[in-house]
Amino acid sequence: MVLFPREGESWRTRFYRAGINVYPSYRGSGGRVTYIARDWLEVRMELPLGWRTRNNQGTIFGGSIYSAIDPFYALMVAMNLGREYVVWDKAATIRYRRPGDAKLYGHFVLDREEIEGIRHEMQNRRSTDRVYTVRLVNREGDVKAIIEKTVYVGWREGSPRAAVQPSERTLVSEKEAG
Repeated sequence: MVLFPREGESWRTRFYRAGINVYPSYRGSGGRVTYIARDWLEVRMELPLGWRTRNNQGTIFGGSIYSAIDPFYALMVAMNLGREYVVWDKAATIRYRRPGDAKLYGHFVLDREEIEGIRHEMQNRRSTDRVYTVRLVNREGDVKAIIEKTVYVGWREGSPRAAVQPSERTLVSEKEAG
């Protein structure tokens, strides 16, 4: 185990990395976070082929593949937008390209323009959806699975921007009454 944060990590992201790795639902996936950038715009993880992740065919179980990548894009967006926003995973699609017959690696990347684009779009909206793609590859770079995650971003309840416009409130009341 590395005592000091890796280059680009902060003590805070190292603490988060350790917390994610011991969190029961993530630990159960068999995945392991190996890096979180200090600005939360990059995360790296690995998923070994072992007794906890092996299926009856001797390859990595599809559920382990998905659960090992599940939280990261929503977490990265949430950490960059701040507490005024609520961020949820909305949907996912996974395409298995080849059996996971060795340790797999995932590399999640966002850029500052994406975060600013979400903020800009949310100036006049109550919510938005974003789609992100991650590829799980082996050591040689062969793609074993491609996962698309749809992430929902909205205003957190109680946020000044979350207030419903009076005309929208009237429409909702009429539909509920009717």
